[in-house]
Amino acid sequence: MKTTLLDESEQNLAQLTYSVIVEMEKEGKYKATVWGLPDCQVTGDTREAALKSINQLLTARLENAEVVVQEIALPKSENPWIKFAGMYKDNPLFNEMISEMEAYRREVDAEMEEYYRKMDAEDKKLGK
Repeated sequence: MKTTLLDESEQNLAQLTYSVIVEMEKEGKYKATVWGLPDCQVTGDTREAALKSINQLLTARLENAEVVVQEIALPKSENPWIKFAGMYKDNPLFNEMISEMEAYRREVDAEMEEYYRKMDAEDKKLGK
């Protein structure tokens, strides 16, 4: 895990971007909630008042906070299918099964080819 701390000069230049959900409530007031922080929620008489209040709330909350960026390496995992690779290599029926699959595939391909030939013939009759 890698942690990056912002030094004093970077903190002065850094800006935090956040998403705010603004909703009109039944009473005609506006509710502003910071996305992902349900405890950061305010209401206001107008949309602008709610946004101003949420900005003030966040500014006060972050005044004594520290922004830390952490990078966490994902654990390397093996492809789950790799354990099945080659499991039938010594099975005497494997080649027979492959042959049957190939024959079935050729049969299905022939059926589809015939189907499309019929569709093309019908289109020609209808003048398409």
